[in-house]
Amino acid sequence: MSDEATKGERTRDRIIEAAHRLFIERGYHGTSMRQIAEQAGLALGGIYNHFTGKEDIFVTVMVERNPYLDIVPALEAAQGETAEELVRDAAAGMLAALENRSDDLQLMFIEIVEFKGQHFPQLFESLFPRMIGFAQKLAQVNGDLRPIPPPVLIRAFVGFFFAYFMTEWLMGDQFLSKSQQGAFDNFVDIYLHGILQQ
Repeated sequence: MSDEATKGERTRDRIIEAAHRLFIERGYHGTSMRQIAEQAGLALGGIYNHFTGKEDIFVTVMVERNPYLDIVPALEAAQGETAEELVRDAAAGMLAALENRSDDLQLMFIEIVEFKGQHFPQLFESLFPRMIGFAQKLAQVNGDLRPIPPPVLIRAFVGFFFAYFMTEWLMGDQFLSKSQQGAFDNFVDIYLHGILQQ
């Protein structure tokens, strides 16, 4: 790698870091290209050597800094001899990853609100094949899994435990303290068995 390439990569990283911080603090529309340049220590024109504009920077930040980058390894690392043990371990790992990256959830909300989710396919194109590995692992452990297609199984898992995290975050301690006892166990049970009596 040449010195010029290394310098270019360092400059690109500074732009991404500055934009990441600004998008989280100020939102997409509250962040200007001039502010990104100032935070990165560059002249405004220097950004255009690396990115076509603010949307290009945002998409790069979202792809490189989204919380799913920690969720997928948590799913891949999940262990368990039974479906219940595997789901419990994977869900706990996913929730810990979301907790550690909760600021980065704002990037996802910006994508939903400002761009109507148009860049999500680009994000999930690289992540979804790795998530399917968790569904395949789940199908191989002890447990009588219904014949649910792996993409549906993983979508239900991620959506269900993401909803657990979000409702805990949105409702706050005051409401949840009354109903929180055993909530995680109940969510695992509902994911595995549904809500109807067997």
